[in-house]
Amino acid sequence: MKAFLIISFSLLGFSQPLFAQNEYRTSIIEYQHELNEEYKDLKESPLSPAERKAFTGHHFFPIDEKYHVIAKFEKLPVAGIYHMKTTSNSIKDYDVYGVATFILEGKEYRLNIYQSHQLRTQEKYKDHLFLPFTDQTNGADTYGGGRYIDLKIPAGNTIDLDFNRAYNPYCAYATGYACPIPPKENDLPLAVKAGVMLSK
Repeated sequence: MKAFLIISFSLLGFSQPLFAQNEYRTSIIEYQHELNEEYKDLKESPLSPAERKAFTGHHFFPIDEKYHVIAKFEKLPVAGIYHMKTTSNSIKDYDVYGVATFILEGKEYRLNIYQSHQLRTQEKYKDHLFLPFTDQTNGADTYGGGRYIDLKIPAGNTIDLDFNRAYNPYCAYATGYACPIPPKENDLPLAVKAGVMLSK
């Protein structure tokens, strides 16, 4: 009986990390499905009618949990409006809301996180934060102009960064959009093989 209990607790301890991994993987698959559905939706998609009809889904890197990191978060005092350039040569107003510091592949990196002046006036997006970034996959495996991650204002001094949720700006699919250009300080000197890839 004692041996049975020891084995049972051992199996339980082993299954918990496995369950967490499966739960995480399921959450990313759901995110990918939702993103694909948006691009099939007439009201939300940047694709032309012919492209929507032919669209079968984005290409994604394999889900890799190492690209899901808990970063140290430092909220910054407002230091004036940050004018972010866009692909249409227009300007969009942001605050540099904070800085995320994290370890990836054994090295420390820092990324600025932004808050849109326009979006924060809307109830739906009042706690929305924006992380535009570039990395060494751009132009080869991913869109040359970089990718984005949507975040929420954290309650404490850490923030959840999940590069498996990185997505392309609309400009990767169509002209006529004013897509924010990731600032040079958000260029990661490594290949982030996670999230949305180039369309093929």
